[in-house]
Amino acid sequence: MADSKPQDAIALLKEDHRTVEDLFAQFEKASGDGRKQKLAAEICLELSVHATIEEEIFYPACEGKVDEDLLKESYVEHDAAKILIAQIAAGSEESDEFFDSKVKVLQEEIEHHVEEEEKRMEGLFAQARRAGLDMDALGEQLAARKQELTETYKTTGLPTPELTTMDEVSV
Repeated sequence: MADSKPQDAIALLKEDHRTVEDLFAQFEKASGDGRKQKLAAEICLELSVHATIEEEIFYPACEGKVDEDLLKESYVEHDAAKILIAQIAAGSEESDEFFDSKVKVLQEEIEHHVEEEEKRMEGLFAQARRAGLDMDALGEQLAARKQELTETYKTTGLPTPELTTMDEVSV
């Protein structure tokens, strides 16, 4: 994006949410020629990058400034999503009879997570904004890290999930 004015952190994260919602909608309608596999790979890439930038930059900035239980829940939701992402990324439509179901469950988990973050008054984003965090500075950090991770993951593939709240699970 060649915008002259950088996005604030919440605008960037919400844009990520809309991108993934669109990819899930495309997945539901897709058929033939590995289209679902390609869309699932895009979904996994987008969500992996998004979770990493939230966990490395946004959530630490929120610590002590938002509802602690809501922040902890966000980490747990990320870990559950990471496990499914790893399974989806490792499988294929042809070899995994549960492929579509895993993507659907991931979609449902993500929809819940997005709702928790975007709730109008008590959501994580609303609390973070009320806390007076420097959203422009956070947005710059998030955008730079997002670009770096996207390039890395496209080149090297998705990393083994690093779980914050659960013991490592082999997938």
